[in-house]
Amino acid sequence: MYLVNPSGAGGFDENGEKRLRPYARKDDFLLPAVVEVTVKSVPSAAAAPQCTKKHRVPAVVFSVAGYTDNFFHDNTDALIPLFLTASHLKGEVQLLITNYKPWWVQKYTPVLRKLSNYDPINFDADAGVHCFAAGFLGLYRDRDLIISPHPTRNPRNYTMVDYNRFIRSAYALRRDRPSALGEVPGMRPQMLIISRGGTRKLLNLEEVAAAATELGFNVTVAEAGADVPAFAALVNAADVLLAVHGAGLTNQIFLPTQAVVVQIVPWGNMDWMATNFYGQPAREMQLRYVEYYVDEEETSLKDKYPREHLVFSDPKALHKQGWQALAETIMKQDVKVNLTRFRPFLLQAIDKLQE
Repeated sequence: MYLVNPSGAGGFDENGEKRLRPYARKDDFLLPAVVEVTVKSVPSAAAAPQCTKKHRVPAVVFSVAGYTDNFFHDNTDALIPLFLTASHLKGEVQLLITNYKPWWVQKYTPVLRKLSNYDPINFDADAGVHCFAAGFLGLYRDRDLIISPHPTRNPRNYTMVDYNRFIRSAYALRRDRPSALGEVPGMRPQMLIISRGGTRKLLNLEEVAAAATELGFNVTVAEAGADVPAFAALVNAADVLLAVHGAGLTNQIFLPTQAVVVQIVPWGNMDWMATNFYGQPAREMQLRYVEYYVDEEETSLKDKYPREHLVFSDPKALHKQGWQALAETIMKQDVKVNLTRFRPFLLQAIDKLQE
């Protein structure tokens, strides 16, 4: 990139350059895979390559490298930062993507079209010289699924409720409130249980669904897949979303405001992750929230490790060893909830729908 910069200000090196990696999550492990963009400061337009296309709208340059293709990270590392950076421009912005992935762009086309009235440009492959009067290199980012007031990370004071409205509009999800119990005679609240095909499966999912049905829910079970619009519509139709801790809970962004989220938290000192990744975000989205912590008898880890193993005797020690240690132990468990213990939490979900 060339910056017409007559004053030379901006912290450029002795060669008039600076290098940036435009990925919103600053993670030393990830950054080497992110395309490095060199910005060259030049004193006049004559010192820059000649424009092949002049744009009347500002540019936003960002990367979709890193952890993308995980729905949690697609939102926290790309889509929410894009919303913070560009939504105020009301579509009059040109997106330029480094580490361009055609499948990623196709997957999130409804969101990108909501943000920009123009097709994204593949920054890595486009041979043209595109000229802009203004723009952003990189994206604003706050916390995972949390947007707080902040003068630099969130200069326009958006909230997660604003993002919910934006994302529902992008996918044409018209339901903005859950069903009110008792409003329609015989109406049963809708519960969606997100199943998982890998780790942290709910082993007695059918029994949980039957218990919820017995308590008065219409229950749907589905696994989140690549068809985001279809699954978004399924989530938006629900009054209660139930899932074991994992990226699938990110789909709470599609719920109507004041719907209920039930998170089943696996064994292993998972309270910080449960609260910060999904619990507090649910509250920030004005959703009602219930969490259930499994005990030692409800985790598949009891069949894999003796009770004197760290996973039972001191799970905090595993957390201190870092993500790799967690990924190989605690994060690989499945859960089988005790229905006697769990039933009151289903009743809590019903109670919260009546608040």
